[in-house]
Amino acid sequence: MADAQQTTVQFARGLEGVIAAETRIGFVDGNLGRLVYRGFDISTLVEQSNYEEVSYLLLNGKLPNKEEYSNYVSRLKKLKYLEKDEYDLISKLGKVSHPMSTLRTVVSYIGAKDPRTVEPDVAVQEDLGLELIAKMPTIVAAINRAHNGLDFVKPDPDLSYSSDFFYQSLGRKPSTIEAKMLDTALILHADHGMNASTFAAMLTISTLSDMYSSATSAISALKGPLHGGANERALSLIQKVGVPENAEKIIGEMIDRKDKIMGFGHRVYKVYDPRAKILKQFAERVTTANKQQVLFKTANKIEEVMISRLGSKGIFPNVDFYSGMLYYSIGFNPDIFTPIFAVGRISGWVARALEYVRDNKIFRPKALYSGETGPKKYVPVNERD
Repeated sequence: MADAQQTTVQFARGLEGVIAAETRIGFVDGNLGRLVYRGFDISTLVEQSNYEEVSYLLLNGKLPNKEEYSNYVSRLKKLKYLEKDEYDLISKLGKVSHPMSTLRTVVSYIGAKDPRTVEPDVAVQEDLGLELIAKMPTIVAAINRAHNGLDFVKPDPDLSYSSDFFYQSLGRKPSTIEAKMLDTALILHADHGMNASTFAAMLTISTLSDMYSSATSAISALKGPLHGGANERALSLIQKVGVPENAEKIIGEMIDRKDKIMGFGHRVYKVYDPRAKILKQFAERVTTANKQQVLFKTANKIEEVMISRLGSKGIFPNVDFYSGMLYYSIGFNPDIFTPIFAVGRISGWVARALEYVRDNKIFRPKALYSGETGPKKYVPVNERD
């Protein structure tokens, strides 16, 4: 039985609803369906801003002026290049490893080479964080190429953050709508409350470890199928249904069996996920332009069936339902979807880790002990039954 002191401590499995930190970076309003970065509604940012500016906003608490923006973009472009040994490691792992495992290992490897990772101060952590943000698109693009047996495409200094990621990944420059869609997707994934990977990043940095270790922890958490990878399974569902005419029967049967239907429902949002609402606006145009319009029509019909059956219970599409379909329609294979998530989220991980370590207190939660309290008598091994 737990002792008296332990029984008075609040217990919530998975820390659900437990406040573990204070933040000024991002806010998720699950009841009203809002996502806010530093006071800016996400819809405002995707309409009027870009990923580089949003990254600066998350890190610095304000939008940059013209000079600050130019300097920030210049630093990202200067720092985004990889070294030969890093490409060699990606090439080797790409043949045998899942892309998320490769990403975890490569980030750790780059950090292991950096002598600044030994007991870094906050200023050094800021520099390491900026380098991670700059390199993440290059790393993931190279992983995508290696995993598909293709030659690497080196960064183009004239392209934006998202467009260069597209170019390095797929070997062609994006159309205007593809560039805007991918930039929007990265913005929408940049931060989203105290999720598992963000908490992992903050937990690691709270020990005064380095930012590369913090990011490695975050990537490791994101790799789990309960966190990252839902968009891959949502795409699989859409492909399983195949055509709109099948949706009523297949989805109806899944609902009746109480199967988990990927891409619907959210732990926080009780209304339509605002990120999904934005991505859906791109879905028909992008899938049609890339001759994948059946995907959109099928997804749209699945959404209709789900909302008609479960909308009254607060079950609506989440960001994963449309993001995987969009990535696939422009040429990405499903196993790279979660690393793309990391390309967007790296700014949020770094911002949250820096915010926490500037007023640091090492995380040390308690566990509610439910075992025997003893003391039990020890019996030598040769006397036990």
